[in-house]
Amino acid sequence: MAEDQWLTPETLPQGALMAGKRGVVMGVANKDSIAWGIARVLASQGAEMAFTILGSMERRVRPLADTIGVKTLIPCEVTDDASMDAAFRTVEETFGTLDFLVHAIAFSDKNELKGSFVENTTRANFARSMDISAYSFVDVARRASKLMPNGGSLVTLTYLGSERTVPNYNVMGVAKAALEASTRYIARDLGPQKIRANAISAGAVRTLSLAGISGGRGMLSRGRTWAPMREDTSVESVGGCALWLLSDLGRSTTGEVIHVDAGFHIVGLPDEEPD
Repeated sequence: MAEDQWLTPETLPQGALMAGKRGVVMGVANKDSIAWGIARVLASQGAEMAFTILGSMERRVRPLADTIGVKTLIPCEVTDDASMDAAFRTVEETFGTLDFLVHAIAFSDKNELKGSFVENTTRANFARSMDISAYSFVDVARRASKLMPNGGSLVTLTYLGSERTVPNYNVMGVAKAALEASTRYIARDLGPQKIRANAISAGAVRTLSLAGISGGRGMLSRGRTWAPMREDTSVESVGGCALWLLSDLGRSTTGEVIHVDAGFHIVGLPDEEPD
């Protein structure tokens, strides 16, 4: 078998690690989104899922959902309490209880994801970025935990720009740092209920979100060149990490930020090209 062949959509290993588990994946937008990669891996291991989506996304997401047997698409706007209330009522009506939830939601005005963080960041976009990208996980955790009487697992997505400055990532780096801190506090508060919360720090992946960042293509090429494994981060690899964290294999792991980036985060300076 060729290297990484098992990670292609056609050759994902089939199993039962998630058999009998029911959950929600928030943030599937199209076939390239990380949330879709996670959902596909979870489905290959027997998970039963619902997707929350923005109403305008249904035309793109419905055909994908059909391919893995996801029947329930729930409109949800995380900045609107009434929408969140309605979404989680539907989740409860559909599943009764939950075992897991994937939070793959972030947003910032792309016009502020370039140039100077100090000069380009407005008050309004700072607040909106924090609301959608960080606070929404807190709100989701509060609602989902009420549907997890037998414990469960929550996973969110972050990026290295939370720990280090990354050109043009700007306010999203600050929001991701808040998201990671929130994950630790969520893990502390919900731990006694046997609910775990973790974040996956994925390397640059060719998604709509990356396209919204000035210089996003350069982030991909540098990631491939500098990472010790000399490869791109695949959505299936992120899905594999999520599978571990969401399944019983990850039952003693909580409050962590797990890097899935071919080792990019360990590099201080890239190797010099040979003379």
